[in-house]
This record gives sequence, structure tokens and C-alpha cells, in this order.
Amino acid sequence: MSFSTSSDAPRGVAVLIAAKDAAGTIARAVASALAQPEAVEVAVVDDGSVDGTAEAARSADDGSGRLKVLSQENTGPSGARNRAISSTSAPLLCVLDADDLMTPGRLGRLLDEAGGGWDFTADDLLTTREGRESGPYGRLLGVEQAQDLDLAGFVRANISDPRRPRGEMGFIKPLVRRAFLERTGLRYDGRMRLGEDYAFYAEALARGARFRLVPACGYIAVARPGSLSDAHAAADLKALVEADDRLLAQPGLTPQAVEALRAHQRSVRLKWSHRRALDARRAGRLGEALRITAESPATAVYILRETARARAQAAAWRLSGGRGWAPVAPEPAAASPEQGPR
Repeated sequence: MSFSTSSDAPRGVAVLIAAKDAAGTIARAVASALAQPEAVEVAVVDDGSVDGTAEAARSADDGSGRLKVLSQENTGPSGARNRAISSTSAPLLCVLDADDLMTPGRLGRLLDEAGGGWDFTADDLLTTREGRESGPYGRLLGVEQAQDLDLAGFVRANISDPRRPRGEMGFIKPLVRRAFLERTGLRYDGRMRLGEDYAFYAEALARGARFRLVPACGYIAVARPGSLSDAHAAADLKALVEADDRLLAQPGLTPQAVEALRAHQRSVRLKWSHRRALDARRAGRLGEALRITAESPATAVYILRETARARAQAAAWRLSGGRGWAPVAPEPAAASPEQGPR
């Protein structure tokens, strides 16, 4: 399959926004999408909100006829994004989270920076907290120059490490060629409500996608307490473990990709065990919590370490008098930050 060069490639983009109970931020996201000249469609899917999200999204309409707002019963971010994909027709697709925004010119800069010959192309994210949308910004990955991703490198970049700041590559929000999705039949996995971006990108790479990563062009990821990324149910973590199983079953994987996927799965399994132990302890099933903790030496070390980390975080919060960034559930998960850009 051949692709056009950057000078004559289609630049029409459908911006896809899945939203649930995002009335406080959705208008800002929609307005930032409509401000992009390349955005020929902006599709908002209100995924079972109860707070007026759809009305807030329509309030940002600029009258250009590019905005459509669809409402449905809650299916999770994967189902909402799949509906947005099917409701649009532009040759390029771009996900925007409902509590994030894009700076003016981001899509044009991203297309220019990436050049031609890609199926997915993403820029490094600008990161900030709610109330500081005008900056200063951090950088999620610190990308200095364009690079091409392979499956092994991408998966390794999604293994969280408590010794370093959160920065999993699954947070990125690429432009996607619709032609690749149609050719391969790829869609978001509707069974997943956690790590769905990671699984979507990894599956694309496993199916041969050419994936380019470039320096930041203007996607602002806003960290907010209480976002979907703050709480991870045991079932969601189990679904992420199973997603790695499906990826490992893909034919033609390199040994490096298999090794990376197994390492990622081991990391998520530890988080899953921790979540199950926490749930059991909070329900008063102390024997079950102890059995889970004793499943393996690695599990015991992980659970004890994360318990100590959570207690230290909570103590620091109390000492601060409730000022600063509130602690959240002590269960990070690959490709979903505790205080991250979802």
C-alpha cells in the first residue's frame, strides 16, 4: 500500500471525543478542536453522562457544521471511540480526551513534523494540572526528534516503574490513517475500560503499522483528580492481562516483542494481585488478602512496597494540611496514570 508525500497527502482530520460526565471541560476540548483548520469533523460521543455533557459540548459549536454530538448508554471509552470512528469519514482520525485540549495549529504542526509514510503519528504530550492550562508545561516523554516505533520498544515504554515519574507511551494521542483501520479491521477493544489506548496502539504495531513519534506540537494533557484514570478495578486489570495474551498470540512477533509483552504482562499481573488483595482486605476477607499476597515472592514484595508507598503518600497529604495534589488510589496501572492525562 503506497502513501502520498507530505506535500499532497490528505489533511482532513476527524477529531474523536469520548466523554462521560465531562460537563466542566468538554466545551474547552470541543472549542480547541474546532479551532484546528484541519479538523473537518469533530465527533463527540456522550457515553451515558448524567451531568449535561452533551449540552455543554453543543455550547461550543462555532456554527461551521463540523460538530456532531451523539449520545448513548455507557459502553466505556473503547465503545464510544468506535462509534465516533464509524460516524465520521475523514481520511485521518485523532482522539482528544474530554478533559484535554489542543493549542491552535497543533494538527498542522503535527502533519508537517511527521512528513509522509506513516499509519500512526503522535507528538509528545504537554502536561499540566487543572487550572494551569496556559502553562508552564511538562513533557510526557521528552522527545527531541522524530523517531519510528516498533512493538517491542513501545511495549517496554509502557511498563511503569515506581522509581521514576509516570510517563508511559500509551498516553500519546496520534493521528491515524483511516485506510489502515479499514484495511486491517482494527478497532478499540470494547472489553477494555483501562489501557485501551495501549492495546489499540500495540495491536496496530503487531499488524504492521508504521508508527512515528515526533516532538510536542500542542496536545495539552490536563491532570485532574477524580478522572477515569484514578481508579482501577480488578476486572479492568484482568482485561489488560488478557489483552497481552491476545497480543502474544499474534503471528510473526519478534523475540524482542515477545519478551517485552511478557514483561508488561508480569507488571500488570502484580497490579492485579494488589488490587484483589486491597479489595479483599477492605471487604474484611483478611484470609483471602493474605493468600493473594503469598501467591509468589514477587507478589508479596510488590504488595508490601505499594502499601508502604500509599501510606507515605497519605501521610504527606495529611502533613500538608490538604494542600496540593490529593493522593489517589495506590494502584497504578500500565497506560493509565494515577494523576495522568486522562
